[in-house]
Amino acid sequence: MTELTAWNPEEFEQQLRAKGAYYHIHHPFHIAMNTGKCTQKQIQGWVANRFYYQISIPVKDAAIMANCPERDVRRHWVQRIIDHDGLTGDEGGIEAWIRLGEAVGLKREDITSLKLVLPGVRFSVDAYVNFARQSPWQEAACSSLTELFAPEIHQKRLDTWPEYYPWIDAEGYYYFRKRLTEARRDVQHGLQITLDHFKTRAQQERALEILQFKLNILWTMLDVMHVAYVDEMPPFFNIKAHD
Repeated sequence: MTELTAWNPEEFEQQLRAKGAYYHIHHPFHIAMNTGKCTQKQIQGWVANRFYYQISIPVKDAAIMANCPERDVRRHWVQRIIDHDGLTGDEGGIEAWIRLGEAVGLKREDITSLKLVLPGVRFSVDAYVNFARQSPWQEAACSSLTELFAPEIHQKRLDTWPEYYPWIDAEGYYYFRKRLTEARRDVQHGLQITLDHFKTRAQQERALEILQFKLNILWTMLDVMHVAYVDEMPPFFNIKAHD
């Protein structure tokens, strides 16, 4: 069997960007959020569950660094951890997300306790972290390329939410504004690693599979939330509690 010709860097990047068709901005739950059709309870549920994803991002990035022997890559990648964990006197993304939770009416302890996190969301996020721990660092770095599509989703929230959800405190939108620039910066580094490492057609196809895996995780998280908060069928909803 003749091996397929590898895509050149421009073609390969186009293939990666085409995966945006599967980004969770197109999920019905997200469409509802960005068109003003979600209730406060649904927005709160999304924020509370996404917090588990937010606190797992720096853990995932630390796993990538632990597997990476290249100092220059680690020196660049560590900024992602700082962006989320923050520094003394410099609020990070995790704290900004808690502020978003408070802005939508949740209490800090309700967010940080993780008691509102749905099992399916937890399983999905844990699968992502475990992938980063167990895979070659270049593959784990490739999985971060959903950031190619992130600025659009953050901008959409900034454009639509203040109109549709005037009850949300404007201070809560800091996280989205913060990530507009951070995501654009990070994606250039992750994209270059991917273009440099995945050279053969088989490797490039593998990169697309990895990116699809990450897209599947983000989509599945919203599937779980849709069932719980839109269909109102959270886990064990039909089972009578026993004293």
